[in-house]
Amino acid sequence: MNNTVEFILPVLNEEKIISASVSTIYNFLNTHFEDYNWQITIADNGSTDKTATVSRFLSTKFDRVNYVRIAQRGRGRALKQCWTTSKSDIVAYMDIDLSTQLDDIKPLLDSILQHKYDIAIGSRLIKGSIVEGRSRRREFTSRSYNKIIQLMFSVNFNDAQCGFKAISRSVATQIVPLIKDDGWFFDTELLIVADKCDYRIKEVPVRWSDDPDTRVKVFSTALYDLCGLARLKFGGLRSAKSKLKSNK
Repeated sequence: MNNTVEFILPVLNEEKIISASVSTIYNFLNTHFEDYNWQITIADNGSTDKTATVSRFLSTKFDRVNYVRIAQRGRGRALKQCWTTSKSDIVAYMDIDLSTQLDDIKPLLDSILQHKYDIAIGSRLIKGSIVEGRSRRREFTSRSYNKIIQLMFSVNFNDAQCGFKAISRSVATQIVPLIKDDGWFFDTELLIVADKCDYRIKEVPVRWSDDPDTRVKVFSTALYDLCGLARLKFGGLRSAKSKLKSNK
């Protein structure tokens, strides 16, 4: 039986690019992933533009594209719902702007299927990665944030925020319900909890191009993330580890 994988595309007001991006992903997977039983799920978390209309059309146009409407905003909220209800062997997600090259999907999935890692993440901060078009400010902020994570938690990964991740469904069902954050900090919290609970994380170098039209507010997001790190450091991580231990 072919391995099954579900790719989640969290979207918020992406009417301008969603059609082209979904078509590109679909055609790539259809051409290069014949050994997988894959599907794409558009997770619309609170869009107020025409994203819903375009997404519904795409779900009828393509046989392996699903559409899920999540009323409240938050990338973490969208991933929680989709990952914990998926029936696939692997659940993954990527940013809709396709900043990461699609050729990097296979190493991500192979890390779990062939090399038996629990989680695989794209990384822009390890040897072999290629990053283009990123401003010095965003590069400095990203590296500083990830350095703070290292200093606070001594984790075995270098890039918490790259929007390109995969996790085995069995591990997702154990860890995701423990994650408190519903927004951008979801990725960081997931990885720290997983690392400290001895799940195996594989970092894969990626070819990544900065989206010049990004709506991420760098400094306010960084401040929000720092508050999340403090929450984990002063009780949140200990609570998650205790709950995971009691559930096993």
